[in-house]
Amino acid sequence: MKRIDIYYGGDHYSIGGRRFEDLRDEIEAGLAGGPYWLEVNDGEGEMRVAYLLLMPGVPLAIIPIPDELPVLSPDAIWSGGGPPFVG
Repeated sequence: MKRIDIYYGGDHYSIGGRRFEDLRDEIEAGLAGGPYWLEVNDGEGEMRVAYLLLMPGVPLAIIPIPDELPVLSPDAIWSGGGPPFVG
């Protein structure tokens, strides 16, 4: 996996060198004990460490970004403006 993108509070962050499942498990375990600080990367190019305070009710999205995107056939079908659907 190339990285995991994170959207929190309307801003974009990322985490590299982690498995998606491990990060998800870490977040769930952290939240089980109450508010939890998650270490992430802030910025592009020169990364800076940032800490996000996670707690129930605060929207958080984690999106796995693979090393390479799958190659789609030229006859792939696009559905509703979203990503191609190969049927």
